[in-house]
Amino acid sequence: MKTRLYSIFFRTLSFAGIVFIVGSCGSNTQAPATEEAPVAEVITDTKAPSNSKGVGNYTDVKLGEIDAAKADLGKAVFATKCTTCHKVTDEKFVGPGLSGITKRRTPEWILNMVTNPELMIKSDPLAKKLFEEILSPMANQNISDEEARNILEYLRQNDSK
Repeated sequence: MKTRLYSIFFRTLSFAGIVFIVGSCGSNTQAPATEEAPVAEVITDTKAPSNSKGVGNYTDVKLGEIDAAKADLGKAVFATKCTTCHKVTDEKFVGPGLSGITKRRTPEWILNMVTNPELMIKSDPLAKKLFEEILSPMANQNISDEEARNILEYLRQNDSK
């Protein structure tokens, strides 16, 4: 019985060894290299200015002088919906500090990020990079278009000081 087990064991081991050796002897040919499409250069420095408009409903925003009344309304909305994660200084909190944001980003990008952060993080290279740095997605606060515009005025006012 013992000899028979040894015989089965060695036959199985020999068979496995042969399969391994034969399997390792594949051809030496390599698949032809494929050319990759050139990748468009994307700004990945989240502190650098960008002229990207982002992805979303805002594609052409015209700015005039800062509207102080809208800025006051924006300050109230910001205090209610944004201060959990953001400060208007350059200090990182949960999210990035927003000092100078209106000088680095277009109004369209800011409004698209405020009103639809999920789409921006999914589709906008700069928003993706911010997400990678912060490691926390911007929460959708269901900010209306009017509230977003008021927040933008508040941020513009803050950056003008």
